[in-house]
Amino acid sequence: ELVRQHRARYRRKRRRAAIPTVAIVGYTNAGKSTLLNALSQANVLVADMLFATLDPTTRRVKMPGGREVLFTDTVGFIQKLPTTLVAAFRATLEEIGEADLILHVIDITHRNALQQAATVATILEEIGATHAPLISALNKIDRLADPSILSTLLAEFPNSIPISAATGQGIDLLLTRIEEVLNADLVPLRVRLPYQQSQLLALLHEHGHIRREEYGPQGTLVEGLIPARLSAQFRPFAL
Repeated sequence: ELVRQHRARYRRKRRRAAIPTVAIVGYTNAGKSTLLNALSQANVLVADMLFATLDPTTRRVKMPGGREVLFTDTVGFIQKLPTTLVAAFRATLEEIGEADLILHVIDITHRNALQQAATVATILEEIGATHAPLISALNKIDRLADPSILSTLLAEFPNSIPISAATGQGIDLLLTRIEEVLNADLVPLRVRLPYQQSQLLALLHEHGHIRREEYGPQGTLVEGLIPARLSAQFRPFAL
């Protein structure tokens, strides 16, 4: 219960900061933790927070376009997840439900890869985590003996990227795709911010995409993109 309360406070703080979140899900041993480590090594790792044994590990990663995103590693799913385990891992499951995007890691070398992927999809539906866009990472392509399996899975999962979390193959392409999906919530912005509103300018630099920034006698003229959930704060200064 303490873990749940801690995570709830953290999620509220995170939503206020408007940092997008990606929940990494998958069948047990699919390579989720390895992928999170690969993402951290490929980018600037700002924070690494391990809250509790049953709590997810979350890392802040700088995306190719400069936007910061939180990636959360979650408990590995198994078929027929017992009710007692669902209760124990409630903090993790709630984290998935709060995510802006779900990254489904699939071990394509496993003979039951399709069945495992279906199990994950079923559990996501059971916990009500079907609201967010989903990208499938077809993992362990470096260990794939039969390349035709990859073609089958690419057809089965249209919104998927082949990767190897172990070697880093495909990670850049995966990050680019994730960024494209997350940026779909951005809206155009053209404002003149008074100099006393420096906190709003800092917010833009951290969470937006600035295309033009000019300093004048009445404040800073800024044009760019901002997450829709932050746009209300800038309306008083819109041009």
